[in-house]
Parts: sequence; structure tokens; C-alpha cells
Amino acid sequence: MNVTASTLSLTVADVDASRDFLTTHLGYRLAMADDGFASLTREDAAVDVVLLRRGIEVLPAEQRDQRAAGLILALTVTDLAAEEARLRAAGAPITMPLREEPWGERLFQLTDPNGVVIQLVEWATPTDPALSTEEETAVHVITPSPENVTVSPNATMTGLAAPSRGSSELSTWKVAMEAGASGPEHAVSREQVWTVTAGVVEVTCAGRTEKVAAGQTLVLPPDAVRRIHAPEAAEAHVAMRADGVVTVPGTEGTRVLPWAQ
Repeated sequence: MNVTASTLSLTVADVDASRDFLTTHLGYRLAMADDGFASLTREDAAVDVVLLRRGIEVLPAEQRDQRAAGLILALTVTDLAAEEARLRAAGAPITMPLREEPWGERLFQLTDPNGVVIQLVEWATPTDPALSTEEETAVHVITPSPENVTVSPNATMTGLAAPSRGSSELSTWKVAMEAGASGPEHAVSREQVWTVTAGVVEVTCAGRTEKVAAGQTLVLPPDAVRRIHAPEAAEAHVAMRADGVVTVPGTEGTRVLPWAQ
């Protein structure tokens, strides 16, 4: 077998949305297009991508209602940190922050509007442990600043530890809610630990509501739909793995928590 090119075919709900994402953020160009179809390519070693609209008749009947899921489009790049900074500055949805695995793989992930996960990868150069610097093992002291504060209609989140602020695995933040405030129903892909430091919060999850008062800690399992309500003014500290993303019932795709990045 002599392979002359490689193509990844993705069935998505909105071909134009994925096409625009790949051409805007990842340097692909449109090679061919028709109704419900787009073929994308790059001039380097990246795999070509074909986008097909769900239900399109060119697919066998048993495949028409399927969609791209459970796969990752992985692209190995040079200067991964620069790519992450470029994409973050462009507002691209980074759904797993830059991290390094024990086997030497450095990576971060984006998710396009159709839920397609794109992973940018760089392999770390092996180093001699004897050459490790004191800086690499130093502790980090993090002081919150106004740029780490996110205000929503339901709560104010103050980012504490996060990959962009010195941690490598965990994110923590403070939540402050006014009396009567309620957050939207949502699920998070990672376990969260809430420690209430002031007031009371009511957490509805899996059909039951728990009241959590100051001094108590609540553990929320991954992927469980929950709603947070503050019957009185309340504050809490939240911790989770840094790569957690949010889904909202009735909508497609995932969302990042900016204060946890």
C-alpha cells in the first residue's frame, strides 16, 4: 500500500461553522465546496479535512444521522506555547489548557462550534533530571487581581489558582452570590468540590436539593446536571481539575470556565 494523502471526514450539523473555525484559527484553506460539503487542506503535513452535513444523501443511510463525536483531530506543531497564546488572544475556545503529560507530550485542546475537538501537540525535549533548576520546583504564590474577576448576572467569580496563574493540574476560584441569585442548569465534565465560606447555598442535583452552610463542603460528581441557588448572600471556594468544561442541557458543544483557565 502506498498512501499519498490522508483525509479525515467529519459529519457535522453546521458545515459552515466548522469550515470557518478551521480556516480562521488553524490555517486551513477551502479546496472544494458544495451544498452540505466542504474540503479543507493545508500546505504542510496536516491531514486534510472533509466536512459533511448530517443527513446528506452521499452517505449510506445508516450513517446520515451520525455526527463527529468521540474523536480528536491532533496536529503536532512547533512552538506550542506561541500557538496557545495566539489562539487565546484571538478568542478561540480553548477547552483544555496547555499541559504536559509525564511521558513528554505537551498539548492543549480547542472545541469547534460542532463539538469537534482539535488537539495541538508538541513533544518535550528529554532533559537530564540532574539539570533541573530550582525555578522549576519553586512554589507559586498567587495574588488575585481585578483581571481575574468575572462578573455574570448570577455571581462574581474570582480566579485563584489556574494553569495561566501557576498551577498545572488544578483550578480554584471564589464564588460570590447575592441573596436570591440562581445560576443556570449545567453540567461540568470534572468533579467539583465546593466549600461554603459565608452564607448558605442550595444545590439541586440528581433530583434532590442540598443546603450547604458556611463551613460545609459539597462534592459534585462529573457530568451531573446541577443548579446553584443562594437564598441569602453567600460565598464559596471551588476546586476542580483544570481541564473541566461545561455543557448546558438542550444545547450542543462545550464551554470553558474563563476564571479556571
